[in-house]
Amino acid sequence: MARKPEGELRRGWTTGACATAAAKAAYTALLTGAFPDPVQITLPKGETPSFALTREGRTDSSAFAAIVKDAGDDPDVTHLAVIAVDIAEGPPGSGVTFRAGDGVGTVTREGLPVAVGEPAINPMPRKMIGEAISEVASAHGTPGDVVVTISVDDGAALAEKTWNPRLGIVGGLSILGTTGVVVPYSCAAWIESIHRGIDVSRAAGEAVIAGCTGKTSEEKTQALLDLPDHAMIDMGDFAGGMLKYLRNHPIDRVVIGGGFAKISKLAEGNLDLHSGRSQVDFTWMADVAHELGASTAIADRIEGANTAAEALSIAGENEIDLAQEIARRAQGVAHYTVAGAKIDIDVLVYDRSGNLVGRTDV
Repeated sequence: MARKPEGELRRGWTTGACATAAAKAAYTALLTGAFPDPVQITLPKGETPSFALTREGRTDSSAFAAIVKDAGDDPDVTHLAVIAVDIAEGPPGSGVTFRAGDGVGTVTREGLPVAVGEPAINPMPRKMIGEAISEVASAHGTPGDVVVTISVDDGAALAEKTWNPRLGIVGGLSILGTTGVVVPYSCAAWIESIHRGIDVSRAAGEAVIAGCTGKTSEEKTQALLDLPDHAMIDMGDFAGGMLKYLRNHPIDRVVIGGGFAKISKLAEGNLDLHSGRSQVDFTWMADVAHELGASTAIADRIEGANTAAEALSIAGENEIDLAQEIARRAQGVAHYTVAGAKIDIDVLVYDRSGNLVGRTDV
């Protein structure tokens, strides 16, 4: 995750907001011959931002407009992506229908908020676009029966940097957003992706999923458990985001995999494992080692370690199975977090070289 810059951060706009603005501009031009530029829309919470058009065009039967997405100061993969919308007249009484253009994905797995076979345009963007079309239609005395085709320049390539392939969204990006606003470093999109990954796994009937803190732990855990891609949850630092969702959306068995430092923070009770929001507590770790039989001298060395890797090395040199105890305590925290849900939880702990150094009953 990118480091959050200092000072007040600039908010941005979701792909859904950009698509709504482009749709409104294109439909206005289809009916009147003129593109509003900038074009203003109303977001779900009442904000009324304006968007400049970067491309536009019109034929007798359709019109299109495109907007460059500005994600503000958020490190969003779709920052500066071009969101284009083509509007064509639909059959009488058809209302607003949606199609996936180049760079927008199609849903192929159950469990997402959009049906299989539909373009990956989430419910709130569909609602926003529908309301914008209705507003323009009412102003010009037309029924608003249109076909909305959304495209994203280079969207297929950008989608490879997202969860879409794992979630079963093929061919491009999703058009997302619940408020229309991107709040920098809110991590809301990541946590939302964790939730959707769990939903897809549940819908696929998976009995086991694995949430991992990083690439190495994910690769090792997937190979150990022989799980399909869609059963692998990119938990990252958001152990709480995954476990709290599982409490109400349980799966039979969940395996948490991660590096020693991250899992030690979970073992101590931290549910956000990011270095900016929780730290490895070497005093606590030394106390754990002492409970395992470490001498005062060894515990003092662990307490004075510069890194979690050094603490683990000191423990290993002195035959103190610290990683195993960390795995057991992390398992306890995870069970406590999902209290009330019938979920078997196991924990895998890896060192910096990717070696499995601690595990519960996996």
